[in-house]
Amino acid sequence: MFKLVTWNIQSGRSLDGKTDLDRIIACLDRFCSFDMLCVQEVSSGYTPAGEDQFAMLRERLPGYTGFTALACDTAEPGDRPGARRRFGMMVSSRHPVLQVFRHSLPWPSAPEVMSMPRSTLELTVVAPGGPLRVHAVHLEYFSQRQRMAQVERLRELHREASLHAANPPAPGRGPFAVPPRAMPALLAGDFNMLPGSPEHQRLLAPFADGVQPWRDCWQLVQPGRRHAPTVGLHDASPGAGAPFTFDYVFASADLAGRVRRVRVDASEQGSDHQALLVELDWG
Repeated sequence: MFKLVTWNIQSGRSLDGKTDLDRIIACLDRFCSFDMLCVQEVSSGYTPAGEDQFAMLRERLPGYTGFTALACDTAEPGDRPGARRRFGMMVSSRHPVLQVFRHSLPWPSAPEVMSMPRSTLELTVVAPGGPLRVHAVHLEYFSQRQRMAQVERLRELHREASLHAANPPAPGRGPFAVPPRAMPALLAGDFNMLPGSPEHQRLLAPFADGVQPWRDCWQLVQPGRRHAPTVGLHDASPGAGAPFTFDYVFASADLAGRVRRVRVDASEQGSDHQALLVELDWG
């Protein structure tokens, strides 16, 4: 069984406003064991203490190899020379990773709202059941137009990888001797979209050239049931609305019959997002 967890850890900030990465790790240890962990909103330099959370996560997850994709890499006036502020995603894998791609996602101008650059991390992991392609993402929150553009790019990347898997390039040497991209794939992260939204529907749309479409893992194992909420379960602040779903794992259609379980961690610790586990019959 291959177990993947995705979680927006919000730089280790919990509902009490305190930043504590060790509490995040404790929540994960209590929730489940996992083969791969995809976390969003990892910070280096943006929290009050300015700690490097990428390095901290590597240290606190022995037995895993960590890979990063930075959405923001900046220096601000007053920072010491050479200092950088970095913000993005991290994927930690228990199994060997053959290949990593870091893709920038579209960021069309939207001056009416705040927004930030976004990226996706693509890895080919040697899972027990064979090579598996995993895309980790974090899409735009404030701009629906930007988010839809990012969904379109995710579809393009999946199509490209699928066609590479079906028709690999001619053998080469050195950097041209690239590992194969896997056909079976998972897409995981914080999408900042609601179930049934135009973005959600577009992501699940079929492809015209036979590429395996994405399937929502929750819908595969809980057909007809409302998505379990992943945001705001324990938000008791004034004006807080009902909990909702922003976090998902999608599987390529050739994996649909292998998705066995989807579970949300309903604990009150950690960020205002909940960790999401998908179990795949893959070795």
